[in-house]
Amino acid sequence: MSETTATSAGYDAAEEFLGRQSGLQRLQSLLHSYPWLSPASVLIIAVVVFSVVAPNFATLSNFGTITQQTAVIGTLAIGQTLIILTAGIDLSCGAIMVFTSMVMAKTAFENGVPGLPSLLLGVLVGGLAGFLNGILITRVNLPPFIVTLGTLGIFTSLTLLYATGRTVRNRELVPELKWLGKGLDLGGFTITTGVLVMLALYAIFAYVLRFTSWGTHVYAVGDDPDAARLAGIQVNRVLLSVYTVAGVIFALAAWVLIGRVNAASPNSGIDANLDSITAVVIGGTSLFGGRGRVVGTLIGALIVSVVESGLSIAGLDQAYKRLAIGILIIVAVAADQWIRRARA
Repeated sequence: MSETTATSAGYDAAEEFLGRQSGLQRLQSLLHSYPWLSPASVLIIAVVVFSVVAPNFATLSNFGTITQQTAVIGTLAIGQTLIILTAGIDLSCGAIMVFTSMVMAKTAFENGVPGLPSLLLGVLVGGLAGFLNGILITRVNLPPFIVTLGTLGIFTSLTLLYATGRTVRNRELVPELKWLGKGLDLGGFTITTGVLVMLALYAIFAYVLRFTSWGTHVYAVGDDPDAARLAGIQVNRVLLSVYTVAGVIFALAAWVLIGRVNAASPNSGIDANLDSITAVVIGGTSLFGGRGRVVGTLIGALIVSVVESGLSIAGLDQAYKRLAIGILIIVAVAADQWIRRARA
């Protein structure tokens, strides 16, 4: 055998050895390509466990209730996903949702504005709230955490001042604002219009993030803003658009919230901001930006609702919900860092 042939054979053997992946490495690659697989596994395990522990859990009526509970947080979490994909965070999302719900309800009830214009006004207010967050982040160069922590307090206070502590109840709401609360009975499984609207929004943004240039820019900015800027992407413009679109989604979540509870209360959605972040993180979207899918967020929102429902039916204290969700958050972030190390 000539020296050249021997050397070539050695290179081929080395490349074959280096190209091999262990089972753990293949799992890392799989989870990197499909980040929603982990939460999907957790959801299946949770459903099986609660079905065994609580016999009344696995019923069509309860599954219908779970989907209805998911509608509000699930819708809110779409906007949160967009923001976290850019390596940001929005602590004010729940406050924006409640504020816009009061704007919709009180404009119609106290000012006699028809339902559709009241709804559009609330959507406009939500978009402006998100725009405010985006301006402070992109123009004043403040960190998203600090900005949205501040606007959380601002919008919470505005809600209390505007509502004057008063809840707009079911009989005072115009029909257009209650429309998302209407249900369709499918043999014991009740699905509301709000759930259908939420699913439609997931389908829209799944398409937008995957098949449009705007979605590509969102991922690029979250993955590496400096590289995105060098590639000609207007990073600040993308960030401003993300926070504005998220504000509109938060307003739509307010509409879903009104339909869900048949009222507009300044005390609604107390933990909504934390629950939305939880759904996004458990759903496999990286807090470091640039990786994740909205389908994972939907699964994460379902996990939150399944845990809450399962513990309630099993007769356990709801404090265990926070315990379980806290553990899942830590595990999800640890898994994300593990996957990123494998990628590097």
